[in-house]
Amino acid sequence: MVGRIPVLDVHPLVDLGRQPAKATVGEPFPVRATVFREGHDLLGADVVLLDPTGVRRPPVRMTETGPRSDRYEAWVTPDVEGLWTFEVQSWSDPLGTWLHDAPIKIDAGVDVELMFTEGRLLLERVLADETLSRADAATVRAAVDAASDATRPSAARIAVLTAPDLVRVLRAHPLRELVTTEGPYPAYADRRRALFGSWYEFFPRSEGAAPDEKGVLRSGTFATAAKRLDAVAAMGFDVIYLPPVHPIGEVNRKGPNNSLTPGPDDVGSPWAIGSKDGGHDAIHPDLGTFADFDAFVARAGELGLEVAIDLALQAAPDHPWVKAHQEWFTTRADGTIAYAENPPKKYQDIYPINFDNDPTGIAQEVLRVLRLWMSHGVRIFRVDNPHTKPVAFWEWLLREVRSTDPDVLFLSEAFTRPAMMHALGAVGFHQSYTYFTWRVEKSEIEDYLLEVSSESDHLLRPNFFVNTPDILHASLQYGGPAAFKIRATLAAMGSPSWGVYAGYELFEHVAVRPGSEEYLDSEKYQLRPRDWDAAEREGRTLAPYLTRLNEIRRAHPALQLLRNLTVHRADDDHTLVFAKQHEGDTINDTVIVVLNLDPHGMRETMVHLDLAELGLPESFVVHDEISGQDWMWGRDNYVRLDPGWESAHVLTVRSVA
Repeated sequence: MVGRIPVLDVHPLVDLGRQPAKATVGEPFPVRATVFREGHDLLGADVVLLDPTGVRRPPVRMTETGPRSDRYEAWVTPDVEGLWTFEVQSWSDPLGTWLHDAPIKIDAGVDVELMFTEGRLLLERVLADETLSRADAATVRAAVDAASDATRPSAARIAVLTAPDLVRVLRAHPLRELVTTEGPYPAYADRRRALFGSWYEFFPRSEGAAPDEKGVLRSGTFATAAKRLDAVAAMGFDVIYLPPVHPIGEVNRKGPNNSLTPGPDDVGSPWAIGSKDGGHDAIHPDLGTFADFDAFVARAGELGLEVAIDLALQAAPDHPWVKAHQEWFTTRADGTIAYAENPPKKYQDIYPINFDNDPTGIAQEVLRVLRLWMSHGVRIFRVDNPHTKPVAFWEWLLREVRSTDPDVLFLSEAFTRPAMMHALGAVGFHQSYTYFTWRVEKSEIEDYLLEVSSESDHLLRPNFFVNTPDILHASLQYGGPAAFKIRATLAAMGSPSWGVYAGYELFEHVAVRPGSEEYLDSEKYQLRPRDWDAAEREGRTLAPYLTRLNEIRRAHPALQLLRNLTVHRADDDHTLVFAKQHEGDTINDTVIVVLNLDPHGMRETMVHLDLAELGLPESFVVHDEISGQDWMWGRDNYVRLDPGWESAHVLTVRSVA
């Protein structure tokens, strides 16, 4: 039913309000609505937040986004974790109407004393507001006196009644009439790691892998992998993500480069989960024991790292589930169990789960497995291919976990259709992989940055991974070291969460074959120890640059938010310009990123900033966080970026002239 002063098309609204919109503690989010009324009287609109305990916060005034647009907006910020709700309230604004009409009528000599009388009566109602300060009350009383004093010239009286100090008080203490309330609508505020973090992925089995007495390369362990954590933490990463650490199937095991003819010492793919040694609730014997895993998690915690592990709901042919619960899989017409396929790719070492067979049993088993790993200190799960499982299953599972452990986070690895990606975010996934890896041209990057920061932000939070064990984009294969710097800068500055798969800092770039995004000698199928020390000694590492990017991110609150990005203009088609801003209680932070997207050529261009959008004056000092230089900047600025030296300016506003 339409209210007395209609409020329509409220945003953010997910699944008609049946699911909460994305929010994060300390992150402002916009509430928008269409608000209008009949006639010419003015209206007002507010957003009212209700915290997880049901306490109402003071209303936040909405402002019209454009002249006569009837579209209103306010930014609000949750300050504790939990399920918040918000209401949009519209109301008749008699004070605003009087302030608009009175000067016009009085200047024209129309109903002069009547207008002053009506103004006095309205001001006397404002004086009844017990929240008025003494100074504000004195300002209103002076206006009442001016409205009442017919001996004073009309121009002098109306000047007092429209003075900026009085208008400020009246705006802070409006008279709300004919109030219409729409809502409440839900928004769930997660902990900060759901929004902001730098992820580093490595295979524990490769860290510390070494030849045995026969020269056969043997797996590293959690103990040897823990030695790498110091270097990861030193680069400024916040999350260490481990691919599956469970026993690996022996039936149909894959060999190097996904071959079907493994040797007796080949280790197989960690995503082919399960063997005689156990399933999802077990640890691969080569890696160690649960005590070793606990020690790994503890060491990570000492270094400020959270441990994320993979939740891959699939099974190797010799997984215990296959024997105990064959009904959980799909049996084909010839009696065999169907293995996973993504034509033309075949995964003979993996059986997908059929969630239509015993859905309750499957759901309870997955929840049991999750709670097991949670009991060992895991509070973040990266979920493999969630788009191949029913959305309703995820809705139930994530709701169950949130009901007892709201700090546990889930990252969706769903490179699929937008509708599915948005649906997974809507039902509870805290972060999502994105199409970032395949956005390389300037125009498509600009569009995508705006999409994830201001169009789909209520549904999903992006995590920009520059590479994964599955994805080595052509730009990295052929762009040289400059391409690695460019993509890292774009990911780290463009998204509050970003990720790197080990080897990126060593510029690993060789694909298994032309046109493929698979790595040659992929770590998915074999051990891949790396000589990190030699790379550092010989200067063959991007680690110092990644470290600097993460230092900048930690130092600047603007880079820790999602919804604060604006795109600006450069004359050159290969130069990208965007800015991020944060306005806080103690610090205002503006970061301007200028990036040469061409790894092969120097670019000279003019950069044009929308100073009104940024709230900056005609001239101001910027500091380049990469080079350390300072410049005076303004609306139009010359830049020269040579990928052989530096591909980016990451500029912070230091002072204004």
